[in-house]
Amino acid sequence: METRVTIINKLGLHARAAAKLSALAARFDCRIQAGKEGRLVDAKSVMSLMLLAAAQGTELHLVAEGPEQEQAIEAISALINDRFGEGE
Repeated sequence: METRVTIINKLGLHARAAAKLSALAARFDCRIQAGKEGRLVDAKSVMSLMLLAAAQGTELHLVAEGPEQEQAIEAISALINDRFGEGE
């Protein structure tokens, strides 16, 4: 299962946001990858997510495979659409 979500928070996928995304991804029983421009990384790895350097306006590609793939995609999309809880 896959989807695309635009990073809308002001600071993009910075350290705190990457930590929130990877912690959320780790709660699901499935393989989850995130990426941009054709490059996918392990969404359960904070460092890998930070290396994407996904700024505000970046379209993030999410791919999940496994028993909880739908729940994972929905939860991660909601986190991103909520600006990682940052308000901006």
